Amino acid sequence: LLESAIRNCDEFQVTGKDVEKILDWENSATKQVEIPFKPARVLLQDFTGVPAVVDLACMRDAMSKLGSDPNKINPLVPVDLVVDHSVQVDVARSENAVQANMELEFSRNKERFGFLKWGSTAFNNMLVVPPGSGIVHQVNLEYLARVVFNNGGILYPDSVVGTDSHTTMIDGLGVAGWGVGGIEAEATMLGQPMSMVLPAVVGFKLSGKLRNGVTATDLVLTVTQMLRKHGVVGKFVEFYGTPHAIAS
Repeated sequence: LLESAIRNCDEFQVTGKDVEKILDWENSATKQVEIPFKPARVLLQDFTGVPAVVDLACMRDAMSKLGSDPNKINPLVPVDLVVDHSVQVDVARSENAVQANMELEFSRNKERFGFLKWGSTAFNNMLVVPPGSGIVHQVNLEYLARVVFNNGGILYPDSVVGTDSHTTMIDGLGVAGWGVGGIEAEATMLGQPMSMVLPAVVGFKLSGKLRNGVTATDLVLTVTQMLRKHGVVGKFVEFYGTPHAIAS
């Protein structure tokens, strides 16, 4: 958060006072202080992503009617749209089930997919991952996450907002991620900062190792129960401890 505030400090959207609030986070976090944050990229899926692309297309149409260059309307940050919310399982228990379901998916969503394909070529800074590539969050973890951006020789941490509550899975790679609504995602696409309460940090120490018969699922459910009891909504949770405890 501090790095982003310093890098984007323009005394308009992000000010020096915002930087000072983050520097004094130990005091600020207890006072519900709001700060602006500009994520490095936006993650969409086809359920909420289509309206966003429609809005961009409408902006281009309005620019054209005003006599300006419509090609100036583009996302200002990288946008990845993964098509994964349109699949239905009509065929099962067959060796060609995947292929048959995909053919039905393309048939049912021909107009939507055609529109998204147009958007992927019409707009700069936009990548559309086609149907059949996988679930958006897995694709984000395995292929889309940059971890570190290199923009003209300037290195800075990856961060993302996505139109799905599971966007936070990306935190497992050390990439800060938030689930947001469509309006917030579009605002970020257009270069607007996201307003957020400066979060407190909760440390969670892991030590020892799992006994025989105890699974990773058991550990995750226990940790989740402890975090819910402590109260971590709107906070950062940082896991630390001995390497073998974390790895196991």
